[in-house]
Amino acid sequence: MSRLCELSGVGVLSGNNVSHSQRKTKRKFLPNLCKVSLTSEALATSHKFKVTARALRSVEVYGGLDGYLLNANDNVLSKDALDVKKRVKKTLSPK
Repeated sequence: MSRLCELSGVGVLSGNNVSHSQRKTKRKFLPNLCKVSLTSEALATSHKFKVTARALRSVEVYGGLDGYLLNANDNVLSKDALDVKKRVKKTLSPK
């Protein structure tokens, strides 16, 4: 089970715990992942994603899943999210 956001591409970061005496030990910074079901208005279907809490707030700012995906960079989206993005573009494009 990968610890990677499917919409923003945020993953695990590494760093140091620093004690009062300045000793450093390795640690991991894990993303705040939530399993959510987001609804696409253009497709009238819901899709399940593992998303960080920050990306979930960004989805709300963009007005839903469709708006977020249309403005998102293709390099950071997962395969499932890219699939949904292509279908949304196809249904929203003028014929």
